[in-house]
Amino acid sequence: MIEHLTDPSDSLDRQNEKLRKIAEALMRRVEESTNASGAAYAQFQRAAVLEQEVRARTDDLERALELLNDSNARLAQANKETEAARADLANAIETVQEGFALFNRDEELVLCNSRFGMHMPDIQEQLNPGLRFADYVELVSQSGFLSLPETMTPGDWAKSRLDRHADDHVVFNVRLSGNRWSQVSEHRAPDGGTVILQTDVTDIMRIERQERDRILDDKVRLIRATLEHIDQGVCIFDNKHRMIGWNTRASELLAIPITQFQMGTRFETLSNRLGDNISFQKGITEADLLDWVSRPTYRRPLQFQMHRGRTKILSVFAQEMPDRGFVISFTDVTAERKSAEALYEAKEMLEQRVASRTMELADALNEAERANASKSRFVAAASHDLLQPLSAAKLYVASLGSGLDKDTAQTVAAKAESALNSVEHILEALLDISKLDSGRAKAHLSTVSVGELFLQMEDAFKPVAQAKGLKLRFVDTKALVTSDASYLRRILQNLLSNAIRYTETGKVLVGVRHRKNAIALEVWDTGIGIASDQRDIVFQEFQRLHSDASAAEGMGLGLAIVERACGLLQHPIQLFSEVGKGTGFSVEIPLARAKPEVSLCSSVPQKPNSNVLGNTVALLIENDENLRGALTMTIESWGVEVLECESESEAIGLLREIGILPDFVVADYQLNNGKTGTDAMRALTDEFGHLPGCIISANRSQELVQQCKQAKLPLFYKPIDAQQLKSTLEASVARSI
Repeated sequence: MIEHLTDPSDSLDRQNEKLRKIAEALMRRVEESTNASGAAYAQFQRAAVLEQEVRARTDDLERALELLNDSNARLAQANKETEAARADLANAIETVQEGFALFNRDEELVLCNSRFGMHMPDIQEQLNPGLRFADYVELVSQSGFLSLPETMTPGDWAKSRLDRHADDHVVFNVRLSGNRWSQVSEHRAPDGGTVILQTDVTDIMRIERQERDRILDDKVRLIRATLEHIDQGVCIFDNKHRMIGWNTRASELLAIPITQFQMGTRFETLSNRLGDNISFQKGITEADLLDWVSRPTYRRPLQFQMHRGRTKILSVFAQEMPDRGFVISFTDVTAERKSAEALYEAKEMLEQRVASRTMELADALNEAERANASKSRFVAAASHDLLQPLSAAKLYVASLGSGLDKDTAQTVAAKAESALNSVEHILEALLDISKLDSGRAKAHLSTVSVGELFLQMEDAFKPVAQAKGLKLRFVDTKALVTSDASYLRRILQNLLSNAIRYTETGKVLVGVRHRKNAIALEVWDTGIGIASDQRDIVFQEFQRLHSDASAAEGMGLGLAIVERACGLLQHPIQLFSEVGKGTGFSVEIPLARAKPEVSLCSSVPQKPNSNVLGNTVALLIENDENLRGALTMTIESWGVEVLECESESEAIGLLREIGILPDFVVADYQLNNGKTGTDAMRALTDEFGHLPGCIISANRSQELVQQCKQAKLPLFYKPIDAQQLKSTLEASVARSI
């Protein structure tokens, strides 16, 4: 019954208050009642029971209230902790430098920080919790701060963005207005949600772009430098037919001023500038080229040739680039075309030339056979002329050991020496002929004094002419000519030798005639003369006017050497002769204005006192034992003490040992182990100071002549002229006294 007296929805305090009021009312009613019947007591009894029930219910309610208050306290504490955690999470997200957003597995925005979407102010206020991901993408695609490529619409971008969202991890860059960039990183959370980070990468992109631009600029400079260093002309056009690159060679080949090549010039404008100066070859026209340039579809490479002006031929190659631009190169093939035409003409004439050449080869074969026969005769004649004096010298030397008296022995030795001199002359002549015929001979032109040459020849040939009873006269001259001193001396020697040999009585005259820028060096004699039918053969080898003449009287090589030497020096030679009256030779030589150069090898040493070599010491360096012994015997016969050595090192060791320096050094040029006489002289000078000396050699090269001239060393050719060597030693010793 008590449950019907209270309202269960009231609080426990309210219910207790009602129960107390009910109990008090019942008690007053009992006390005031005059009915002493059992009804009053029953009511009292019921009131007491009711009070007990009220008290028990009150206790239950108080315990329930305590439990409820404890639960509420715990719930409040949990809510407080949850709010604190949410606040900490929000603060933590807010401290993130990037834009941050979290979508749950249902694709709804849970939370984001203030930096999320900060580069798109027009949509940032709409980025609130509960926003669906697809709606977020739609908002971004429609933002006025999103910078899209020209070929992409907002719908295309939104579709592409949602396609990327299907991946678990996505990173991409978004271009914004104001040339700004944002990098979007999207990651899938373990519970299926999505975390999005937005990072401002504008500075990074700017640095990358600057670096990319710098690299591109470097590449552009490299490409331009490369273009400027190739032989082809190059023009580069973009996909709108505008010029974006060229080199100077293109301006040269097209004959267009370089100032007219401008960035952005259209191809059609450049084509019009060529005008009538360019003509296309068969198979292509200017219209075909313009059609190729303007073709909207893929262009195949195009190659053709065109003429610029009347002579220049250009090979043109045009090719499309990946961006629909194109490159045109121009190559000058004028020389190649002319060569091809010349080759074609040569091919046309080939059969005729083959036939003609066959005939020429047949003639050459006959000439070679004649030359071979002539060479065989030459070798046979040379062998005969060499064996004759050698045989005589051998017999003379053999007879010296047969007990001849002193006078007879001296006569025999003189004859042996004369025979060996003939062998020497023949060998020298053969060497000259061989060198001139082989093409190895070289002219070393210098300024030569003809007057000094005459003095040398007069000293050499005057005794020979006087012995034969002839008058030898040289007309004095101060002429200076340009020639090779060695070959010019040989030419004059041979002409004089022939003149004296074939003149029995009368005289020999040597002089010059002055002509414009040249002189004619002439040798005239009153000899037997040369018949007209023999004038063509006197310049051939081993051709003598008297076939029965001995080798000592002439070998028939002198005029052959003269003709070849004149040909080498380009000195024209003429022959004038009348049988029974005499012969004249004239050699034309160009004049020179410089002073003559005096060669040590050509100077003639003066003859000092004959006993100047007495008590002197000579150092001889010669690796050949036989020649060393012969030279030692010869030099010692002049009263000289000879120190014999085989090599440079032996010579230096000997001089160190005896402590005496020689008055003169005679060194062979070709020593053992690749050493040379000039090396030995240089080593001796470094060790002991300057020592007078000379070089002996069979090497007749101009290089050796220059070496000796620079070292100021006289040069003697083998076989050695003993008298000339003695005179040189005497002159050297006389200068040191």
